[in-house]
Amino acid sequence: MTDRLEPIDKDQARRAFGRAADSYDAMAVLQREIGERMAERLDLIKLLPARVLDAGCGTGAETARLMQRYPKSQVLALDFAEPMLARTRKRGGWWRKPVCLCGDLESLPLADDSVDLLWSNLAVQWVNDLGLAFREALRVLRPGGLFMFSTFGPDTLQELRAAWATVDGASHVSPFLDMHDVGDQLIQSRFADPVMDAEHLTLTYGDARQLMAELKGIGAHNATAGRPRGLTGKARLKAMLAAYEGFRRDGVLPATYEVVYGHAWVPEQKTAVGGGGEVRVSPRAIGRMPRP
Repeated sequence: MTDRLEPIDKDQARRAFGRAADSYDAMAVLQREIGERMAERLDLIKLLPARVLDAGCGTGAETARLMQRYPKSQVLALDFAEPMLARTRKRGGWWRKPVCLCGDLESLPLADDSVDLLWSNLAVQWVNDLGLAFREALRVLRPGGLFMFSTFGPDTLQELRAAWATVDGASHVSPFLDMHDVGDQLIQSRFADPVMDAEHLTLTYGDARQLMAELKGIGAHNATAGRPRGLTGKARLKAMLAAYEGFRRDGVLPATYEVVYGHAWVPEQKTAVGGGGEVRVSPRAIGRMPRP
Protein backbone atom coordinates (compact mmCIF):
# COMPACT_ATOMS: atom_id res chain seq x y z
CA MET A 1 0.00 0.00 0.00
CA THR A 2 1.00 3.65 -0.25
CA ASP A 3 1.79 5.01 3.21
CA ARG A 4 1.26 8.58 2.14
CA LEU A 5 -0.75 9.79 -0.82
CA GLU A 6 1.30 12.96 -0.92
CA PRO A 7 4.29 13.77 1.37
CA ILE A 8 3.78 16.10 4.31
CA ASP A 9 6.22 18.95 4.80
CA LYS A 10 6.86 18.31 8.51
CA ASP A 11 8.57 21.65 9.12
CA GLN A 12 5.60 23.49 7.62
CA ALA A 13 3.13 21.44 9.65
CA ARG A 14 5.12 22.00 12.86
CA ARG A 15 5.20 25.76 12.32
CA ALA A 16 1.47 25.87 11.54
CA PHE A 17 0.54 23.99 14.69
CA GLY A 18 2.92 26.09 16.74
CA ARG A 19 1.28 29.29 15.53
CA ALA A 20 -2.16 27.83 16.29
CA ALA A 21 -1.43 26.93 19.92
CA ASP A 22 -3.16 30.04 21.30
CA SER A 23 -6.31 29.68 19.18
CA TYR A 24 -6.57 25.90 19.10
CA ASP A 25 -8.81 25.28 22.11
CA ALA A 26 -11.43 27.80 20.96
CA MET A 27 -11.58 26.28 17.48
CA ALA A 28 -11.15 22.54 18.07
CA VAL A 29 -14.83 21.61 18.46
CA LEU A 30 -14.58 18.61 16.13
CA GLN A 31 -11.38 17.37 17.75
CA ARG A 32 -13.00 17.37 21.20
CA GLU A 33 -16.07 15.56 19.89
CA ILE A 34 -13.95 12.83 18.31
CA GLY A 35 -12.00 12.51 21.56
CA GLU A 36 -15.29 11.96 23.38
CA ARG A 37 -16.25 9.23 20.91
CA MET A 38 -12.87 7.56 21.32
CA ALA A 39 -13.37 7.62 25.09
CA GLU A 40 -16.72 5.85 24.67
CA ARG A 41 -14.94 3.08 22.81
CA LEU A 42 -12.35 2.85 25.57
CA ASP A 43 -15.17 2.39 28.09
CA LEU A 44 -15.75 -1.05 26.57
CA ILE A 45 -12.20 -2.20 27.27
CA LYS A 46 -10.87 -3.30 30.65
CA LEU A 47 -7.39 -1.88 30.95
CA LEU A 48 -5.35 -0.64 33.92
CA PRO A 49 -2.23 0.86 32.35
CA ALA A 50 0.79 1.80 34.43
CA ARG A 51 1.96 4.22 31.73
CA VAL A 52 -0.09 5.99 29.07
CA LEU A 53 1.16 7.94 26.05
CA ASP A 54 -0.96 10.63 24.39
CA ALA A 55 0.76 10.82 21.00
CA GLY A 56 0.03 14.04 19.13
CA CYS A 57 -1.38 15.66 22.25
CA GLY A 58 -1.91 19.19 20.88
CA THR A 59 -2.83 21.47 23.78
CA GLY A 60 -3.45 18.51 26.07
CA ALA A 61 -7.24 18.14 26.23
CA GLU A 62 -6.95 14.37 25.75
CA THR A 63 -3.98 14.27 28.11
CA ALA A 64 -6.20 15.73 30.83
CA ARG A 65 -8.92 13.20 30.00
CA LEU A 66 -6.45 10.34 30.35
CA MET A 67 -5.09 11.66 33.66
CA GLN A 68 -8.64 11.79 35.00
CA ARG A 69 -9.50 8.32 33.71
CA TYR A 70 -6.32 6.73 35.05
CA PRO A 71 -5.47 8.58 38.29
CA LYS A 72 -2.76 6.09 39.27
CA SER A 73 -1.06 5.97 35.87
CA GLN A 74 1.88 7.98 34.63
CA VAL A 75 0.67 9.96 31.62
CA LEU A 76 3.10 11.08 28.92
CA ALA A 77 2.19 13.72 26.33
CA LEU A 78 4.02 13.95 23.01
CA ASP A 79 3.77 16.52 20.23
CA PHE A 80 6.09 17.79 17.54
CA ALA A 81 5.16 21.46 18.14
CA GLU A 82 6.71 22.93 21.28
CA PRO A 83 4.09 25.72 21.67
CA MET A 84 1.41 23.02 21.89
CA LEU A 85 3.39 21.27 24.64
CA ALA A 86 3.67 24.54 26.52
CA ARG A 87 -0.13 24.51 26.77
CA THR A 88 -0.19 20.85 27.75
CA ARG A 89 2.26 21.44 30.62
CA LYS A 90 -0.40 23.57 32.31
CA ARG A 91 -2.83 20.64 32.55
CA GLY A 92 -3.40 18.90 35.86
CA GLY A 93 -2.94 20.18 39.41
CA TRP A 94 0.26 21.03 41.26
CA TRP A 95 0.30 17.45 42.59
CA ARG A 96 0.23 15.81 39.15
CA LYS A 97 1.43 16.98 35.79
CA PRO A 98 1.88 15.11 32.52
CA VAL A 99 5.39 14.29 31.37
CA CYS A 100 5.78 16.28 28.13
CA LEU A 101 7.98 15.10 25.27
CA CYS A 102 8.73 16.91 22.03
CA GLY A 103 8.93 14.29 19.33
CA ASP A 104 7.44 12.67 16.24
CA LEU A 105 5.23 9.61 15.89
CA GLU A 106 7.67 8.19 13.36
CA SER A 107 10.52 8.28 15.91
CA LEU A 108 9.14 8.03 19.43
CA PRO A 109 11.66 9.10 22.12
CA LEU A 110 10.76 6.16 24.37
CA ALA A 111 12.31 2.82 25.29
CA ASP A 112 11.02 -0.49 23.98
CA ASP A 113 8.13 -2.03 25.94
CA SER A 114 7.63 1.07 28.09
CA VAL A 115 3.94 1.97 27.55
CA ASP A 116 0.70 0.09 28.23
CA LEU A 117 -1.73 2.34 26.33
CA LEU A 118 -0.88 4.47 23.32
CA TRP A 119 -3.69 6.93 22.57
CA SER A 120 -3.61 9.19 19.51
CA ASN A 121 -6.50 11.46 18.55
CA LEU A 122 -6.25 12.86 15.00
CA ALA A 123 -2.47 12.77 14.67
CA VAL A 124 -1.49 9.83 12.47
CA GLN A 125 -2.67 11.66 9.33
CA TRP A 126 0.38 13.91 9.80
CA VAL A 127 2.94 11.13 9.34
CA ASN A 128 4.65 10.37 6.06
CA ASP A 129 5.35 6.68 6.69
CA LEU A 130 2.32 5.12 8.36
CA GLY A 131 4.02 1.73 8.57
CA LEU A 132 6.97 3.27 10.42
CA ALA A 133 4.65 5.09 12.83
CA PHE A 134 2.74 1.88 13.56
CA ARG A 135 5.97 -0.08 14.06
CA GLU A 136 7.14 2.60 16.48
CA ALA A 137 3.87 2.25 18.36
CA LEU A 138 4.36 -1.52 18.52
CA ARG A 139 7.95 -1.07 19.70
CA VAL A 140 7.16 1.16 22.68
CA LEU A 141 4.03 -0.75 23.74
CA ARG A 142 4.42 -3.62 26.16
CA PRO A 143 3.13 -7.09 25.26
CA GLY A 144 -0.62 -7.06 25.84
CA GLY A 145 -0.72 -3.27 25.42
CA LEU A 146 -3.36 -1.35 23.49
CA PHE A 147 -3.02 1.08 20.60
CA MET A 148 -6.09 3.30 20.08
CA PHE A 149 -6.26 6.10 17.52
CA SER A 150 -8.43 8.20 15.25
CA THR A 151 -7.66 9.76 11.89
CA PHE A 152 -9.43 11.12 8.82
CA GLY A 153 -10.58 9.19 5.75
CA PRO A 154 -10.65 10.26 2.08
CA ASP A 155 -14.13 11.83 2.17
CA THR A 156 -12.87 14.49 4.58
CA LEU A 157 -13.41 18.06 3.32
CA GLN A 158 -14.72 16.68 0.03
CA GLU A 159 -16.69 19.88 -0.63
CA LEU A 160 -13.64 22.10 -0.19
CA ARG A 161 -11.57 19.77 -2.34
CA ALA A 162 -14.21 19.78 -5.10
CA ALA A 163 -14.54 23.56 -5.00
CA TRP A 164 -10.80 24.04 -5.43
CA ALA A 165 -10.74 21.46 -8.24
CA THR A 166 -12.91 23.76 -10.33
CA VAL A 167 -10.23 26.46 -10.06
CA ASP A 168 -6.92 24.66 -10.66
CA GLY A 169 -5.22 21.30 -10.40
CA ALA A 170 -3.04 22.13 -7.39
CA SER A 171 -3.16 20.34 -4.03
CA HIS A 172 -5.18 22.56 -1.69
CA VAL A 173 -6.50 19.91 0.72
CA SER A 174 -4.45 17.12 2.26
CA PRO A 175 -5.39 13.65 0.98
CA PHE A 176 -6.21 10.88 3.47
CA LEU A 177 -5.86 7.11 3.37
CA ASP A 178 -8.79 4.72 3.15
CA MET A 179 -9.81 2.95 6.37
CA HIS A 180 -9.04 -0.46 4.87
CA ASP A 181 -5.50 0.59 3.98
CA VAL A 182 -4.96 1.78 7.54
CA GLY A 183 -6.27 -1.53 8.91
CA ASP A 184 -4.05 -3.48 6.52
CA GLN A 185 -1.06 -1.53 7.76
CA LEU A 186 -1.86 -2.46 11.36
CA ILE A 187 -1.76 -6.13 10.36
CA GLN A 188 1.47 -5.70 8.39
CA SER A 189 3.01 -3.98 11.42
CA ARG A 190 2.20 -7.11 13.48
CA PHE A 191 -0.58 -5.78 15.68
CA ALA A 192 -3.18 -8.32 16.75
CA ASP A 193 -6.96 -8.22 16.32
CA PRO A 194 -7.29 -4.77 14.77
CA VAL A 195 -10.76 -3.23 14.90
CA MET A 196 -11.59 -0.44 12.45
CA ASP A 197 -14.74 1.58 11.91
CA ALA A 198 -15.68 4.93 10.40
CA GLU A 199 -18.43 7.52 10.46
CA HIS A 200 -19.22 10.74 8.66
CA LEU A 201 -19.69 13.96 10.61
CA THR A 202 -20.84 17.20 9.02
CA LEU A 203 -20.14 20.69 10.32
CA THR A 204 -21.97 23.68 8.84
CA TYR A 205 -20.86 27.25 8.19
CA GLY A 206 -22.35 30.50 7.04
CA ASP A 207 -19.69 30.76 4.37
CA ALA A 208 -16.53 28.96 3.29
CA ARG A 209 -14.28 31.64 4.76
CA GLN A 210 -15.42 30.56 8.22
CA LEU A 211 -14.31 27.01 7.51
CA MET A 212 -10.93 28.18 6.24
CA ALA A 213 -10.45 30.40 9.29
CA GLU A 214 -11.22 27.46 11.56
CA LEU A 215 -8.73 25.21 9.77
CA LYS A 216 -6.11 27.92 10.16
CA GLY A 217 -7.04 28.41 13.82
CA ILE A 218 -6.27 24.77 14.67
CA GLY A 219 -3.13 24.62 12.50
CA ALA A 220 -4.66 22.23 9.95
CA HIS A 221 -3.20 23.93 6.90
CA ASN A 222 -2.47 22.01 3.75
CA ALA A 223 1.13 21.02 4.50
CA THR A 224 1.68 18.68 1.56
CA ALA A 225 4.89 19.11 -0.38
CA GLY A 226 2.86 19.83 -3.53
CA ARG A 227 0.82 22.65 -2.01
CA PRO A 228 0.67 25.96 -3.91
CA ARG A 229 3.46 28.34 -2.86
CA GLY A 230 2.85 31.99 -2.23
CA LEU A 231 -0.43 33.81 -1.79
CA THR A 232 -3.61 32.62 -3.45
CA GLY A 233 -4.78 35.19 -5.97
CA LYS A 234 -8.03 37.02 -5.26
CA ALA A 235 -9.58 35.81 -8.50
CA ARG A 236 -8.89 32.14 -7.75
CA LEU A 237 -10.11 32.48 -4.18
CA LYS A 238 -13.29 34.18 -5.38
CA ALA A 239 -13.84 31.40 -7.93
CA MET A 240 -13.39 28.73 -5.24
CA LEU A 241 -15.83 30.45 -2.89
CA ALA A 242 -18.39 30.67 -5.70
CA ALA A 243 -17.96 26.97 -6.49
CA TYR A 244 -18.42 26.06 -2.81
CA GLU A 245 -21.76 27.88 -2.85
CA GLY A 246 -23.06 25.05 -5.00
CA PHE A 247 -23.12 22.88 -1.86
CA ARG A 248 -25.31 25.27 0.13
CA ARG A 249 -28.39 23.61 1.63
CA ASP A 250 -30.93 25.11 4.03
CA GLY A 251 -28.94 28.31 4.20
CA VAL A 252 -25.62 26.77 5.32
CA LEU A 253 -22.52 25.24 3.75
CA PRO A 254 -21.51 21.71 4.82
CA ALA A 255 -18.02 20.43 5.56
CA THR A 256 -17.86 16.63 5.64
CA TYR A 257 -15.39 14.74 7.80
CA GLU A 258 -14.87 11.00 7.46
CA VAL A 259 -13.61 9.95 10.88
CA VAL A 260 -11.74 6.65 11.12
CA TYR A 261 -11.30 4.89 14.47
CA GLY A 262 -8.94 2.03 15.11
CA HIS A 263 -7.55 -0.04 17.94
CA ALA A 264 -5.38 -3.11 18.14
CA TRP A 265 -3.48 -5.15 20.71
CA VAL A 266 0.19 -5.98 21.02
CA PRO A 267 0.78 -9.73 20.94
CA GLU A 268 2.09 -11.27 24.16
CA GLN A 269 5.07 -12.35 22.08
CA LYS A 270 6.10 -9.71 19.60
CA THR A 271 7.33 -10.65 16.15
CA ALA A 272 9.38 -8.19 14.14
CA VAL A 273 8.05 -7.25 10.70
CA GLY A 274 9.67 -9.54 8.16
CA GLY A 275 10.79 -11.93 10.89
CA GLY A 276 8.80 -14.82 9.49
CA GLY A 277 7.47 -15.85 12.89
CA GLU A 278 3.98 -16.39 14.10
CA VAL A 279 2.09 -13.63 15.90
CA ARG A 280 0.50 -15.10 19.01
CA VAL A 281 -2.05 -13.52 21.33
CA SER A 282 -2.75 -14.85 24.80
CA PRO A 283 -6.32 -15.76 25.81
CA ARG A 284 -6.07 -13.01 28.43
CA ALA A 285 -5.48 -10.38 25.77
CA ILE A 286 -8.31 -11.66 23.60
CA GLY A 287 -10.65 -11.52 26.57
CA ARG A 288 -10.23 -7.77 26.79
CA MET A 289 -11.65 -7.21 23.35
CA PRO A 290 -15.07 -5.49 23.33
CA ARG A 291 -17.90 -7.69 22.11
CA PRO A 292 -20.29 -6.46 19.40
